[in-house]
Amino acid sequence: MNTRDCGHIISGSSPAKGEAGKTGEWRTQRPVLNREKCLAVKANKDICYQCWAFCPECAIERKPGGPVDLTYCKGCGICAQICPADAIQMENEYDSSEQRKND
Repeated sequence: MNTRDCGHIISGSSPAKGEAGKTGEWRTQRPVLNREKCLAVKANKDICYQCWAFCPECAIERKPGGPVDLTYCKGCGICAQICPADAIQMENEYDSSEQRKND
């Protein structure tokens, strides 16, 4: 008997973009894509997309070099950690001089 025949219902998750709401001004880091390293950009086709698949906010578009919607990105860094090509780096949202102006 395989899982289709067992009669159990299997749950699944499909979060929607910005499910946790807009980020606002509290994000401390943002992802920056190095297009030269990105596997999907280099191949110019639908491969990899680990960043898209693991983003809890669905803030990354599923296309080669898909932009990150910073309106919803929380800066968690999961995309940078999961990227097999190390094509995503987390950068500080504000440099120290900008932050001092706002204090």
